[in-house]
Amino acid sequence: MAFIPSSGARIYWNEAGSGDPLLLIMGLSYTSDMWHRTVPAMSRRYRTIFFDNRGVGKSDVPPGPYPIAQMAADAAAVLDDAGVERAHILGASMGGMIAQEFALTYPHRVKGLVLGCTACGGPHSIPAAPEVIQTLMARAMMGPEEGAEAMVPFIYDPATPRSRIEEDLAIRRRTYPTAAGYMAQVQGIMAWTCFDRLDQIDAPTLIIHGEHDRLVPPQNARILAEHIPGSRLVMLAHSSHIFMTDEPEASHAAVLDFLASVDRPTMAAQQRD
Repeated sequence: MAFIPSSGARIYWNEAGSGDPLLLIMGLSYTSDMWHRTVPAMSRRYRTIFFDNRGVGKSDVPPGPYPIAQMAADAAAVLDDAGVERAHILGASMGGMIAQEFALTYPHRVKGLVLGCTACGGPHSIPAAPEVIQTLMARAMMGPEEGAEAMVPFIYDPATPRSRIEEDLAIRRRTYPTAAGYMAQVQGIMAWTCFDRLDQIDAPTLIIHGEHDRLVPPQNARILAEHIPGSRLVMLAHSSHIFMTDEPEASHAAVLDFLASVDRPTMAAQQRD
């Protein structure tokens, strides 16, 4: 566990496991605690590094807005503090936006890129239905319990056991952000797009998305796949937005298989040397 200063904010990060580094970047208003299913799965093979974005959790809540480029710089600062020059990057939702920006700004630092339940932002992205957006914006004025529960129908698949959702909600209840931190992240999302730069992403890329995602409609994944050269698309048939909870085994297997495919050429080259 460590803290690193980054452009006026102190950023919290932690790690688990050993091996090639993998950086996890979480989504809007969520802390790194929400990787509670993913860290155990990834850390068996990778040095898994995770952090709280500015505005949430143990990281500072400086005045907003928080541009996506700034949060990508925070991610770079975490890798610097961890002594990592190059890593696999996995971002979910807003974290996927940060991951795209990271791959565009620091291409030499990205070994493999995983974009989960995310979009390119701006007018070329497909928005959620009006009732979803209304709930998302109103959540800033709700209490922690009400806000977390209000989003359940939009981010979990109907078939996901309620007991599994409750495990996530227990984390949300103890890590719900301040209204200021939440809105500063929302402002960063609303001001960002990388559609016109998608073809500049040159890292091997996996796009993974739930077919029933009501927060970030699945058409967004197909837009990314169409515009990121050589990218691979995995659609999860029984998942909504939080696919790590809806289909943990299938989603983690897809990510690990992809990362292994990226690692194989490097291992083969090392063996030849």
